[in-house]
Amino acid sequence: MSDRPQRAVQPVGMAAAPPPAPVLESRAYYWRRELIHLAGWAMLGGGLGWLADRPAGGLAVTFGLYALAHTRRLIQLRVWLQRPKSLHLPDAGRLWGEVFDGLHDLQRKNRKKKKKLAAMLAEFQASTAALPDGAVVLTPSGEISWFNSAARTLLGLRPHQDYGIRIANLIRHPTFSEYLEKGDFGGEVEVPSPVNRGKTLALRIIPYGREQKLLIARDVSERQLLDAARRDFVSNASHELRTPLTVLRGYLDMMEQDAQGNGVLKPWAAPIGEMRSQALRMESLVSDMLKLARLEAGRTQMRDHAINAPALIRRAVEDARQLSKGQHRFEVQIDERLQLTGGETEFQSIVGNLLSNAVRYTAPGGVIRVSWAERPGEGVCLSVADSGIGIAPADIPRITERFYRVDVGRSRASGGTGLGLSIVKHALEAFDSELQIDSELGVGSTFSCVFPVHRMNRSAEVATASDESRHK
Repeated sequence: MSDRPQRAVQPVGMAAAPPPAPVLESRAYYWRRELIHLAGWAMLGGGLGWLADRPAGGLAVTFGLYALAHTRRLIQLRVWLQRPKSLHLPDAGRLWGEVFDGLHDLQRKNRKKKKKLAAMLAEFQASTAALPDGAVVLTPSGEISWFNSAARTLLGLRPHQDYGIRIANLIRHPTFSEYLEKGDFGGEVEVPSPVNRGKTLALRIIPYGREQKLLIARDVSERQLLDAARRDFVSNASHELRTPLTVLRGYLDMMEQDAQGNGVLKPWAAPIGEMRSQALRMESLVSDMLKLARLEAGRTQMRDHAINAPALIRRAVEDARQLSKGQHRFEVQIDERLQLTGGETEFQSIVGNLLSNAVRYTAPGGVIRVSWAERPGEGVCLSVADSGIGIAPADIPRITERFYRVDVGRSRASGGTGLGLSIVKHALEAFDSELQIDSELGVGSTFSCVFPVHRMNRSAEVATASDESRHK
């Protein structure tokens, strides 16, 4: 009867019990078997040596042959490991045969895994090749390791020549280079296509795995054309509406003066006043639409000048006091040393719209706090806080959309156009900044915008605002 460990028979209907340490049992079995085998050969060699009156010599020859046989098998295994695909392991018995059989099983399983992985890779490459967006896999150092066919078309990448080349050496645009160096891949950048300057690409990097990156390139030329057509339509339509609205408001002004006296239009005083109010609202809406169209069309062409930001903020606060008509309390903290570099008109739009928005959404008796202070390491921060109605968390992501209102009735009643925060958003883009909103329903809202360090200007010499900009 063999001394190999027997497999226990599992009764039908009973749960399988965990194996009791199979690794330790198999090791003991192999040791015991090899020792018995070696003892048998030693007895045979010793017996033959005893017959020749040299038992020690017989044992030495036996152990030498035993060691030589194992050395031969080790050499065969070492040669096979060098070329496992072209050589076959020899047939052997006992322990070495089981070792070679185990290696054959591992080789067969590895081949199956490689075929499965190759099929998955082929399917992945086929699916990514069908994507309309370009996909480029980058190493941690930014070198190209793989890309699909769309990336060849959009970025002009070559299948073999560009592997191992850093992506920054192929897409040489300052915006993309800054995007790579910054390392903040939360958004995307738009750059001209390296192979067709008439197309615009939106590039985004997605980190994954062990510091690897995936570059996604999308063609947004059509979207830009549609946006340009929309801006042109809004700008042209708004411009054409200004003249008839001006004429209409002029006649309504004269009619209102007559209606307030003892003229024939006195019975029509209320309708004429309402028509004039709606005409003024239309004029304000057209003005905001034109301003927003200009910001969208030329946000990258803003002229940088030294701005006396504290003076502009104080002027905007005075305008907000007039809009408030004494119904709100203003608390203002301005650091006079902090100036700004950028566009004066854009900065006026930012401050004016934030303050008018705070006045419109704050009940009489509320408090509006204005702050202009430095944030060490970040830049200079403009903050406008109110004790108004607040904004629900679901509304905050959409608050800067065109014509989006938190309280439609209140905004229209106070003369709001629904474009103020949208204007603020686009004006801040020209300053390399963005609007931050912190709000709680029934408590109030805080609108903050941090102008980066390179926009700060501590110089006492600032440009004097023109008379035209003072009355805008």
